[in-house]
Amino acid sequence: MRLLQRMLPHPILTLLLTLTWLLLVNGWSLNSLVFGFGLGLIIPFVTQPFWPNRPTIKRPIKVIQYVLLVLYDIVVANVVVAKIVVFKSNDARQPNWVTIPLELRTPEAITALAGTITMTPGTLSADVSAEGHALLVHCLDAPNPDEVRDEIKQRYERRLMEIFE
Repeated sequence: MRLLQRMLPHPILTLLLTLTWLLLVNGWSLNSLVFGFGLGLIIPFVTQPFWPNRPTIKRPIKVIQYVLLVLYDIVVANVVVAKIVVFKSNDARQPNWVTIPLELRTPEAITALAGTITMTPGTLSADVSAEGHALLVHCLDAPNPDEVRDEIKQRYERRLMEIFE
């Protein structure tokens, strides 16, 4: 088991790099698969010293649920943003800055939250406090910033805490 962990220090990264290579070459062949898998083995092995505190995912099933939730939210947010842009005048929009106090403490979890917010149309993570205790988010249309804050904490932060902490 220890040998396998040394050979595959980041198995998910190896899989993602292999799939990325296959997408980049825009084709499927045994040569491409072998070369992509080789890259997937070499890159994590070479970069392993830069990952001293490898994050541990406590519940992998929760990761799948989280990804599906985020994908759903991205689709819904696209429709909402389209309605705002098409049907609301610039004067009727209420853009706001929202400060999200964070209970998350691991950098990976905070990064996942910031990335989720940025990927969701209509919101953008702009800054993290120096101590990592708050996240500044810009919202395209947020008449009630407290509601946005509570939704982000309930919908995303709570789930990320289950995954990472």
